[in-house]
Amino acid sequence: MPVDVPVQLLQLGADLPFREGYISSIIYVSLYVSVTAVVLSTLFSLPIAIVMGFADFPGKQFVKSVINTGMGFPSVVVGLAVLFVVSNQGPLGSLDLIFTKQAMIMSQFVLATPPITAISLAAITGVRENVRDAARVLGGTRLDVALVVLKEARYGIATAILAGFGRAISEVGSVLIVGGNITSADGISKTRTLTTAIQLEARQGQYDTAMILGAVLIVLVLLVNGIVVRFGDQGMQR
Repeated sequence: MPVDVPVQLLQLGADLPFREGYISSIIYVSLYVSVTAVVLSTLFSLPIAIVMGFADFPGKQFVKSVINTGMGFPSVVVGLAVLFVVSNQGPLGSLDLIFTKQAMIMSQFVLATPPITAISLAAITGVRENVRDAARVLGGTRLDVALVVLKEARYGIATAILAGFGRAISEVGSVLIVGGNITSADGISKTRTLTTAIQLEARQGQYDTAMILGAVLIVLVLLVNGIVVRFGDQGMQR
């Protein structure tokens, strides 16, 4: 049996309709686009959530409603909007971003920002008031109080980042529209991600390949989940 396994894998590899490096290039594109989009979205979303969690201002409820509504944005509509922005007729047309990784990052940034902002805000406002009062009684400044609250809310913030990453890396419609699902002549992915590749392979009847790509996607999500949860658990204990 141990001898048959590599033989079967070689036979499977020989039947796959792509060249060496195809799957690794798809993984690279997927991680590059999704991780970049989520990092940028986190840097944008967390300050907004912190400000809204500690400050009262006119229109705060309206802003919260807009953020919550954004969590349900149809991805194809986001893709169309980004496509217009980067097209020749759009405001960023001169940058020649259409069907590039940068356009895909823009699309995933728009999709990931509402859940990261909304869940982070819920985590921050969900910290009990007596925690803030205790920090003030001990002579803490507004910054000290904010740091204590953020430490208490770290699990919720980690969950927010995971939600944003999950939406980004599992996205199909918007990245297909703005990225074009393109590979080079030698079969290496330019803008093809795991999700768009799974869709294409399944549509072509290459179910073995689609299942392999699906398994890779699940493993990547689990790994990133473990990393983010561990960061949320330890990062603010330093």
